[in-house]
Amino acid sequence: MSNVLQPPVWVSDTEALGNMIADIACQTRVAVDTESNSLHAFREKVCLLQFSTPSADYIVDPLALKDLGGLAPIFSEPSIEKIFHASEYDLICLRRDFGFSFSNLFDTMHAARVLGYPAVGLDRLLGDKFGIKIDKRHQKANWAARPLTKEQIHYARLDTHYLFDLRDTLEAELMQSTRLQFAREDFERACRIEDAKPKMNGASWERFSGRKDLTQRELTVVAHLCQFRDREAERLDRPPYKVVMDDVLIALAKNPPEAKVDLSAAGLSEKQIRIWGDMVFGAIQRGLEAPLVEKKRDDPKSDAVLRRLEKLKVWRKQKGMDLKVESDIILPKPYLALLSEHPPKDLADLKSLMKDAPARLETFGVEILKTLGVKHAN
Repeated sequence: MSNVLQPPVWVSDTEALGNMIADIACQTRVAVDTESNSLHAFREKVCLLQFSTPSADYIVDPLALKDLGGLAPIFSEPSIEKIFHASEYDLICLRRDFGFSFSNLFDTMHAARVLGYPAVGLDRLLGDKFGIKIDKRHQKANWAARPLTKEQIHYARLDTHYLFDLRDTLEAELMQSTRLQFAREDFERACRIEDAKPKMNGASWERFSGRKDLTQRELTVVAHLCQFRDREAERLDRPPYKVVMDDVLIALAKNPPEAKVDLSAAGLSEKQIRIWGDMVFGAIQRGLEAPLVEKKRDDPKSDAVLRRLEKLKVWRKQKGMDLKVESDIILPKPYLALLSEHPPKDLADLKSLMKDAPARLETFGVEILKTLGVKHAN
């Protein structure tokens, strides 16, 4: 591994984008990452895309390019492996902003989780494996700001530059530990998740509706406070928490002040009271008088479903402790609900339910059946 890094290629016009796509289209694999501005805007967006091939690092500026549709065939092409580190949020953002679909994924963070690594951050893995140090100070930078500093660009390119070596190292360890197919199953499932809910800055009061510690009246006050907060956050183009923090909204709803001067008791600063005090107090008063909002109610599960769910959770937690991995590596969350709500009668039933997880079926199938109380599970 060479420590001499050539300058990355800055891609901000259609010609440079076309040249990059032509290069990637000839590869069998490409490393990918994104940077968004979730900490600095009301509605976040992808502000940077990074790609690495074995011979070049590319930094793509989506704020300068009107159309990134040419990248769609790269992401969906099965013959090109896309290497990410912590892909889940990148995939959500790329689907949301550009409508991309995906195939043939390798996630180095998830690979490390499958192997049972206690620390799976890219900086930690690169440091432990190759002695490479990454300065994470730019992780929370405002990636929508232009121009980017040299330090930001260097940080961004490092997020993909070393992924090939890390991927190969982790794949070898997965093969040695016989867990490679577990990881492959998870990578394929990540590509299929088309309806993942994006994190929405400015989410309304419904985000709080599942809280059991709020009465309907308190939730109604929260709803009116959220309306004020979202309106101001959008006007200022900043995340809602940078207007008023969630815990302050809850405190205001639980102990409504009788006058504006009492707002500080809930945690509002003098500056916040000076700028928004009247609006906050007005929102509270409206919430105290308005018709009650409806609390979110999950579909009730039968006692039998809940018992099966608890049995599966206990089993996978113990199994995870035995194998020194987190419990979702043993049985991913989607299968908890599926198997508790549609209990298999026999191994053939289980095989049908877990058709997308054949490695886990082969390894844990009999134990799952026994956990669910299926007789003659052997």
